[in-house]
Amino acid sequence: MTMTDADVLTALRDAGAILHGHFQLTSGRHSDTYVQCARVLEDPALTTRLAEAMAASVTGQRIDVVAAPAVGGIIIGFAVAQALGVKFIFSERQQGAMAFRRSFTIESGQRVLVVEDVVTTGGSVAEVIDLVHAAGGVAVAVTSIIDRGGAKAFNAEYVPLLQLEVESMEPQNCPQCAAGAAIDSPGSRRLL
Repeated sequence: MTMTDADVLTALRDAGAILHGHFQLTSGRHSDTYVQCARVLEDPALTTRLAEAMAASVTGQRIDVVAAPAVGGIIIGFAVAQALGVKFIFSERQQGAMAFRRSFTIESGQRVLVVEDVVTTGGSVAEVIDLVHAAGGVAVAVTSIIDRGGAKAFNAEYVPLLQLEVESMEPQNCPQCAAGAAIDSPGSRRLL
C-alpha cells in the first residue's frame, strides 16, 4: 500500500497532529511547530495504513526484526513489524541511555529496520542503531512517518513517509525564548 505525501499530510491535519506554538523538541531544539503523531496513531485503521506504506518503502530488503525507540516509536514500530510479519522490540532509557530491556534480543546477523514516528536530528534513532550493532545485528534502514529535515545523527538508509521541513533552532537562537514566551515540551524523552 502506498500513501502520497498529500495523503500523509491530510491525515496529520485531520487528526489535529500539527500543533503551533513554542515547543522544546525531544532533541532539545526549539520550534514553533510540533507534530504530535500520537494523535494520528489513535486511529488503528490509519495506523495500519501508515505502517503498510512504511513497510512497502523497504520492499526488497530482508528484514528480520523491527526495533523502535520508546515512547514515540512503539505503536508505529509494532504496526510496521505486523505489516512485515516479523518480530518487534523496543528500546527504553535506563539511567539516561537507551537499552534493550525486557529480555529483548537481536541475534548475530539479524537484519533490523529501525522505526520512529518523527525524526528531527535522529539522536534516538542513532542510539537504537548503536544497540543493534552492539548486539551483532545489521541496521539495514530507518523509516519514520515524518522527517522534520536537517542533518541526522545516523547514516543508515532513511526512507520517511513525509518530509516536512519545519524550522528548529538551538534555545539560545530562539526568538520566542527571547520574547519570554512560555514553552511546551510534549515529547517523550523526559518521561523516561
